[in-house]
Amino acid sequence: MRTKAFDAMAMGMWELADALWQETELLLWKPPTAWFSVNAFCTSGGLRNWYVNFEHPTRRTTEGFDTFDLTVDLVVDAYLTGWQWKDEDEYAHVRRLGIVTDAEHQAVNAARDQVLAMLAERSGPFADAAAWSAWRWNRAWSAPRLPRPAKAAGGGCTERRLNR
Repeated sequence: MRTKAFDAMAMGMWELADALWQETELLLWKPPTAWFSVNAFCTSGGLRNWYVNFEHPTRRTTEGFDTFDLTVDLVVDAYLTGWQWKDEDEYAHVRRLGIVTDAEHQAVNAARDQVLAMLAERSGPFADAAAWSAWRWNRAWSAPRLPRPAKAAGGGCTERRLNR
């Protein structure tokens, strides 16, 4: 299914859909110019794992924030003692399709090096890993909501085209 989604994306089309986050609480660390985000996934039992998502730098839009997932990820255990790359086969596929350009690939490689250095040095969000792993969403807080974009005439699905 994901391969078909990548093939459709390579043709320049995809559909945005609403989704509800479930099963974990997520604490996300995303410097605006970084080509990655660091995510702490927590369950009722505590920190499940760290997850580094390689993506475009975040851009502010009238609807909220935009980024673009570049497919490859790094999964790091809760204690920062082990890690493994995830979805490298999909990354190779999107590279072949041209979804991830050579320039983006260079940025991802530099971001990989940056993240591995942060892990080794225990810097960035990993500097205070114990404190971050103890963080929990306060159930008394209301869920933040971004304004909904205006619907296109006709109320149909929104289609976005990727022009490269």
